[in-house]
Amino acid sequence: MTATDTSISLFLADDTATAQLGEDLALALKAGDCVALSGDLGAGKSSLARALLRAMADDAELDVPSPTFTLVQSYELRIPVSHFDLYRLGDPSELMELGFDEALQTGICLVEWPEMAESELPKERIVIKLEHEGEGRRATIMAPARQMARIRRVLAIRAFLDASGYAGARRRFLTGDASLRAYESIYPRGEGSRVILMDWPPLPEGPPVLDGKPYPKVAHLAENAYPFVALADILRENGFATPDIFSVDYEQGILLIEDLGTDGVLDEHGRPIAERYRASVACLAHLHSLTIPHDIPVTPDHTHHIPDFDRTAMKMEARLLLDWHLPWKRGTPASDAERADYLAIWDQLIDQLDDAEKNLLLRDMHSPNIIWRAAEKGIQRIGLIDFQDAMIGPTSYDLASLVQDARVTIERDLHDQLISDYLALRHAEGGFDEAKFLKSWAIMSAQRNCKLAGLWVRLLQRDGKPGYLKHMPRTLAYLAIAFEHEALAPLREWCEKAGIGGA
Repeated sequence: MTATDTSISLFLADDTATAQLGEDLALALKAGDCVALSGDLGAGKSSLARALLRAMADDAELDVPSPTFTLVQSYELRIPVSHFDLYRLGDPSELMELGFDEALQTGICLVEWPEMAESELPKERIVIKLEHEGEGRRATIMAPARQMARIRRVLAIRAFLDASGYAGARRRFLTGDASLRAYESIYPRGEGSRVILMDWPPLPEGPPVLDGKPYPKVAHLAENAYPFVALADILRENGFATPDIFSVDYEQGILLIEDLGTDGVLDEHGRPIAERYRASVACLAHLHSLTIPHDIPVTPDHTHHIPDFDRTAMKMEARLLLDWHLPWKRGTPASDAERADYLAIWDQLIDQLDDAEKNLLLRDMHSPNIIWRAAEKGIQRIGLIDFQDAMIGPTSYDLASLVQDARVTIERDLHDQLISDYLALRHAEGGFDEAKFLKSWAIMSAQRNCKLAGLWVRLLQRDGKPGYLKHMPRTLAYLAIAFEHEALAPLREWCEKAGIGGA
C-alpha cells in the first residue's frame, strides 16, 4: 500500500484481495457517504460492490444482482445501501428521479460509472478507481479528510490483524457503545473461534469543563487501552471472568480479546432474568470483599494507577442534572441560588461518604456489560467486559448501577431481592456495617441517577441522540427510591422545589 495525504493506492492481487477491501470498506462507511466506483469494464467495480454489500449484510450468499438495467438496487441493511449503475443513464438529471438524494440522506450510495452523472454527484464523495495491473488490479482511493480518516483506520486495523496472526480473517461489525469505541467480530481464516476486536482510537482531549480540564480527565474516564488491560488482568487473577488479551497496539488503540459469549442477563423481551441478576449481585459481593491494589503493572514501562472517585468527579457528574435536565424540564435554567444550594447539598452528601466502604468499583455494572456463561460455576458465570473506567470509591455505587439498571426496568420486588441478597452475602463475611452501607448506597444511587437524568438530555440536545430519552422515566423512578433514605431529604426537597417531576 502507498499513501499520500489525499489518496491511498492498493495492489489487489486477486478477487480474494478485492473482496477483502470491500469487507474493510463496509466497516468504514457511514450514512451519507457516496462511493463513486470508476474503471473499465471488468476492472472489478461490481466485485468490490458485491463484497461490500455481503459484508454489510453479514451474508456471504446475499444475492447482489447487477443494477445495469434497473439502474438502482436498494438493500435494507445495518445501514441502508443503494447500488447505482449509471452506464445506461440517459441524462445526468435522471439521477434525482432515481431517488439518489433521498437514499443519501439515510444511507450509503454505491455508484458505478459515476462519469455519467458527474455534475449531479456530491462534491464530498469517496472515489475509488480500479485499473488492471498485471494479474491483478490497482485500487486508488481518494476522499475528503473525514471519510479518508475512517478508511485509513480500517486499513490500519487490517494491518494489525495481519501482524497478529489473523491474515485474511473475516471482519464483521459487532457494536458501538455510547463512547467512541467500536467492536468487530473477527473470524480466523480456516479453523478457529471468533475473537473480538476493540477499536479505540486516540482522540483529542476536547474543551475544558472544569479547572481547565476536559470532561474525561475530571470524570477519570479511560483514554487509552492500558486501563482495560490492567483491570482485565487483575480481575482475572482474582478469579473473575474477563477477556484474555491476545494482542494490543497501545499507540493506535487496537486490541484483540477473547470472546466471552453472547448471552446476556435479559430475556428475549428485554426483561431482567432474576437468576442472572442475582448471580451478578453475588459476583459484586465477592469483588467488594477483596482488596484491589491502586497500582497495576501493565507493561515493563507502564503502570496503571486506578483513580479515586473523588469529590470533584462526583459533583461534576451530579451537576448534569443542574445543567441539562433542569432547563429541559421546566424551560428555565437554574438560578444562582438554586445552583449554590444544589452544590452545597452535594458537598454535605459527599462528606457523609468519608467512612463508607471503599474499594474497586467497576462503574458500569449493568446489563449491556454482563455476559451470562451458563456452563460455568460461581462468579465465572458472570463475564465482565466493560471495566476500563473503574475507580476506587464507595462500593455501593456498583450495586446501585446493577439493581437500578439504567436501560432495564427492575421492578421493586426484584430490586429489593437483589439488595437483600447482597447484604446477606456481605454479612456472611463478618464485620459488615449494613446501616453505613445502605446510606452510602442511597447517596450513590442519587448521584448516578442525577448524572443520568442530565446525560439523557445532553445526548438529545448536544449530540442529536434522542433515543436515550426513553430511559428518563425509569431514571427518575430510581431516583425516587434513593430519596426514601433520610440522608437524601435535602436533595429530595430541592428537587421538589425546583419542579423536577418523578422525584
